[in-house]
Amino acid sequence: MRIFTIEEQKFILDHQQQDTAQLMLQAKRFAPLPVPELVQQIKSRQKAQQKLPTWAKHPQTIFPVSLSVEQSSSEDTAAYKATLVQGQTLVDLTGGFGVDSYYFARSFGQVIHIEQNQELQEIASYNFKLLGAENIQSLSTTAEEYLQRMDTSVDVIYLDPARRGQSQERVHLLQDCTPDVLGLLPLLLQKSKAVLLKTAPMLDIDLALQQLSHVAQVWVIAVQNECKEVLYLLKPEAMEPPLLTTVNLLAHQEAQPLSFTKQQEENAAVTYSEPQRYLYEPNTALLKAGAYKWLSEKYGVHKLQRNSHLYTSEELQPAFPGRIFEIIGKPKANTKELQLLLPDKKANITARNYPLTVAQLRDKVKLKEGGDDYLFATTDLHNKPILLLCRKAGV
Repeated sequence: MRIFTIEEQKFILDHQQQDTAQLMLQAKRFAPLPVPELVQQIKSRQKAQQKLPTWAKHPQTIFPVSLSVEQSSSEDTAAYKATLVQGQTLVDLTGGFGVDSYYFARSFGQVIHIEQNQELQEIASYNFKLLGAENIQSLSTTAEEYLQRMDTSVDVIYLDPARRGQSQERVHLLQDCTPDVLGLLPLLLQKSKAVLLKTAPMLDIDLALQQLSHVAQVWVIAVQNECKEVLYLLKPEAMEPPLLTTVNLLAHQEAQPLSFTKQQEENAAVTYSEPQRYLYEPNTALLKAGAYKWLSEKYGVHKLQRNSHLYTSEELQPAFPGRIFEIIGKPKANTKELQLLLPDKKANITARNYPLTVAQLRDKVKLKEGGDDYLFATTDLHNKPILLLCRKAGV
């Protein structure tokens, strides 16, 4: 790892909002500065501005290659994770750029950050000191080697396995990730009181529960209604079916987690109805967790159809965790009719359990994306495809 000179830092800060391709074309203007290396820092800073503002706003932060920034947790999810576990010592076996370790350090007396890539480990260690995280010890070794060397049990071991194959393709099954969580599981449970495992959002939760043992709780975390992380808390003594907790992190709002069990979902008294006055679309964390019938019972709303996962009611249920719309029409998938109802020829289209994709429907009815109108394409309780024209409730 190389520390940048004052002149190099100034170049990075002065040009951090500029087009990096243009900077590369003008590289000769800035000789003898190592412009390609500095442009790489600028690219990473630009990626980090929204995702990692604490790192991006510090003038002396050093960033790794862009891929490491892309693969790191966001500050939103890292800060929330740090509220889920606490204790004296946490070992982050797949430390990477160190965002999770930095936030876990607020909940633990000591955090041990393990990263096998020495350059990335040195960058993370440098930034920890820069940001005042003095209770993090950073080491360059593999997760397997460090786990074998551990001679005492710690409170929590955290893993976020790499989800890239040998050709850098994305993978999501546990057996395809690195390190081999399934193979290491007995040792992980032996060397800690609890294991917190982060998996790809695409991984099926039921499949993960079949492969993992002793799962005490599962968290599904969305940010601005985009599913970002699924976390599994494993404890040696856990025997009961786990609690499923979902949260949709929204800007400037306190997190409001919702918890249920698979048994509650299976036993929930779901009701069905034709579309009534209001339409409800659950947030993505709830959909990922499989809270389908449970939502109907808990919030007093009716499902439109078994597989549609949209809900309706005559009376407004403002506490429903998701987007809420008022239904203003039930048009046919007819270009002329829709364009009469939508003179701007624009609508935000969502398709759930409908024979056409959003792109196919948009092409069929000749509507552009945008505007204040929402068109839901779905299937009713008689298994007939329907369209629902909506506006956001209260707008």
